[in-house]
Amino acid sequence: MSETSETNAIVIFGASGDLTRRKLMPSLYDLYRKGRLPENWRIVGVSRTDFSDNAFREQMKAGVKEFARSMYDSKSWAEFAANVCYCRGDLTEFEQLRGVDKMLCEWEDDRPGNRLYYLSIAPNLYEQAVANLGAADMVHQDHGWRRVVIEKPFGSDLASARALNQAVHKVLHESQIYRIDHYLGKETVQNLLVFRFANSLYEPVWNRNYIDHVQITAAETVDVGHRAEFYDSVGVVRDMMQNHVLQLLTFVAFEPPSSFDAEALRNEKAKVLSAIRPIDERNAAGCTVRGQYRTYRDTPGVASGSTTPTFAAIRFYIDNWRWQGVPFYMRSGKALAAKSTEINILFKRPPHVMFPMPPGSALSPNRLSICIQPDEGIHLSFQAKVPDTAAEMRTVDMSFQYEESFGAMAIPEAYERLLLDVIKGDPSLFTRSDAIELSWELIDPILAAWQTNHAPPLSFYESGTWGPVEADELIAHEGYGWVQGCGGE
Repeated sequence: MSETSETNAIVIFGASGDLTRRKLMPSLYDLYRKGRLPENWRIVGVSRTDFSDNAFREQMKAGVKEFARSMYDSKSWAEFAANVCYCRGDLTEFEQLRGVDKMLCEWEDDRPGNRLYYLSIAPNLYEQAVANLGAADMVHQDHGWRRVVIEKPFGSDLASARALNQAVHKVLHESQIYRIDHYLGKETVQNLLVFRFANSLYEPVWNRNYIDHVQITAAETVDVGHRAEFYDSVGVVRDMMQNHVLQLLTFVAFEPPSSFDAEALRNEKAKVLSAIRPIDERNAAGCTVRGQYRTYRDTPGVASGSTTPTFAAIRFYIDNWRWQGVPFYMRSGKALAAKSTEINILFKRPPHVMFPMPPGSALSPNRLSICIQPDEGIHLSFQAKVPDTAAEMRTVDMSFQYEESFGAMAIPEAYERLLLDVIKGDPSLFTRSDAIELSWELIDPILAAWQTNHAPPLSFYESGTWGPVEADELIAHEGYGWVQGCGGE
């Protein structure tokens, strides 16, 4: 390896936190095992905790053993760990940050140096952290690229998101900012692009003429647990809807980009968000549902009488040529019946059914189910004749499962894909500043309406169910209802 070749430093601020041990370091180890890390690389953990290099490596080794997708072996770990080190430092303290920079400069030794800064820190520190990186002259790209990864939440409303964007843009160019949403690193989300635009079968029917409605579900079986105090100030809409679920909607709804280029993709996503019809006080009760699992208020850390929703369902419309009149239903919640993130496309029923049907029954619609987690795959349901009957029909399923087609270990951790994209400089799966603000422009009016007399009632639901009955009423039309569990009925 040439002594003059460029260096590549991955600097994790807040490295003593759970995210580094559970997600970041295992993903970087997997990238190493696959030979995908660049030449001359080093991982530097930075936090306020006192660690020696060896103590930090031991903590990271435990995380790799438990969470890495690649098989752990001591030889590979030793090779990997030799490039992992630790530097005590506080990102909010300018002088300590200069110490981190000095360490990196000594390692770079006048070679061109690329640096990835991962901010695994509290959201209220983002603005100060970026300002300090700029003041310490650590983000100028004179001798290599500088990229900063920022975790969600990016703001708590439109005003704070806009202020944070402005503060960050004072220091960084938009091309240096990677706002990460791990949902977009999931293999099935990425496969939506190939599924839609590399197969001529689907795109002709991907519009208002054939699709009745779209359902997007992000359901969790766990309750708020130890996050109660934080969650009570946030709620399900800020925690899930504003980022994860709206991002999934854009992948379903955007127009074919002119090329497989990051900016082309992100332009089309922004167009979708700008075309969504806002929900205000006048129609909040008819277009939204808010719920809370019944024992939520008993959780330590939750305010007495809290009205923070742990479940939400929203009906949006996209006012453009392709989707005019097609409702997009979104729901997300805690303590639900199953852990599932899925997109269900419900097609219109045939205009005329020539086959005899039992009285009061309706023909089941064709349904395309895109299962993002936990059982990644794509399922298409359609009608088939039951053998040895005159014309009795039954819904059957054509299924593609990633595990069956590519093997159990084929699907990488989402952070693995996203970290590699940052290293490569591909922002396709990261959220641009305009999309952040557009999504808050949709969410803010809903949250504001929920504080008025026009708000839908806060409905309680039992843990282990699919949420309040009002969510079923929101979607009910012409015999349609929620698909309960990916590919289910």
